[in-house]
Amino acid sequence: MRKVCAGKVACAAWMLLAIVGAAQAAPGDAEQRKVWDDVGQAARKGPVDVPLLDEAVLHVPAGEVFVPQPQADRLLNLFGNPGSNPEMPGLLLPRAPNANWYMPVRFNKSGYIRDDDAKTWNADEMLKSLRDGTEEQNRERVKAGQPAMDIVGWSEPPRYDAATQRLSWSLASHLVGAKADDPVDVNYNTYALGRDGYFSMNMVTSLKELDALRPVAERQLAALEFRPGKRYADFDPKSDHVAGYGLAALVVIDSGASSPGPAAKYLKWIIPAAVVLGIAVVVVLRRKSRAAPPQSASGT
Repeated sequence: MRKVCAGKVACAAWMLLAIVGAAQAAPGDAEQRKVWDDVGQAARKGPVDVPLLDEAVLHVPAGEVFVPQPQADRLLNLFGNPGSNPEMPGLLLPRAPNANWYMPVRFNKSGYIRDDDAKTWNADEMLKSLRDGTEEQNRERVKAGQPAMDIVGWSEPPRYDAATQRLSWSLASHLVGAKADDPVDVNYNTYALGRDGYFSMNMVTSLKELDALRPVAERQLAALEFRPGKRYADFDPKSDHVAGYGLAALVVIDSGASSPGPAAKYLKWIIPAAVVLGIAVVVVLRRKSRAAPPQSASGT
C-alpha cells in the first residue's frame, strides 16, 4: 500500500480503483476526462458542511474531500462497477497524496436499533459468526474465479458508546495463501445510530497504519451530526419503526445481505463488504491503473 499518488485527484483514483478491483475494460480517454471533470466540479473540499440525505450533516475537515452522488457512482462505473448505490451519499477521501485510506459513507434506513444487547454481547461468538460466514462466501468466490479470504481476528473488538450512540470495531483479514510478510488489511468500521436507521463510515486501510488512523476515523464519526428530529433520542415508540435486530447482529450483518429475522442473534452472515474492499487495496495498488485520471484533471 505504499503507492504514492501524483496529485490529489490522482490519489483519489487509486483509492477508488481499490473499491472495485481492477477495471474490467478501461474506457477511452475522452470518457475518463469527462468523468474526472465532473468529479472535479462536484467535489466538496473541506472545511465544508455536507448534507447527508435529509438525515444528517457531515462536517468535512480541511485536508479531505467529499465526492457526492451521482459523481461517486460515475467513478465506480468508470472502474468497472456498474449500477447505482442509492444508500451511499458519497465518498470521503484524503487530499494528502501519500494517505492510504478511503471511507464510503452509507445510510441504512433500518429503523431504530435497540442497543440493549451491547451490555452483554460476546465478541468471540461474533467473530466465529463472521468466520463461518466467510467460509460460506468463499465457496461462491472460488466459483466466480475470485480469491478466497481469511479472517485474522479483531484488530479492535466491538466498542459501543451508549452516551453518543456510536459503535466502532475493526477486523483484520488477508487472502488465503498470502505470504507471511504480506500486509494485513483492516476496515475500521464506525457507525452512528439515529432515529430512522444508521450511518456507516468504514475506513479501509492497512493494519500497520491502523493505530495512526484510528483517531482520524473517530474524528470523522464525531463530525457526523444528525438533524433535529432525526437523532436517536428523538425516537417515538408509539409511531417509529424498530429494526428486528440489535447491535450485535448489526456487526455481523452489515454486508448488504438481507435483513435478519427477529430471532437472529449470531447468524452466519457473509463478511462485510468493506473487508473485501480492504484486500483489494493491496492487490490493486501494486499494479499500474489503466483507468487513472488525466493529469489535467488533478485539480488544485
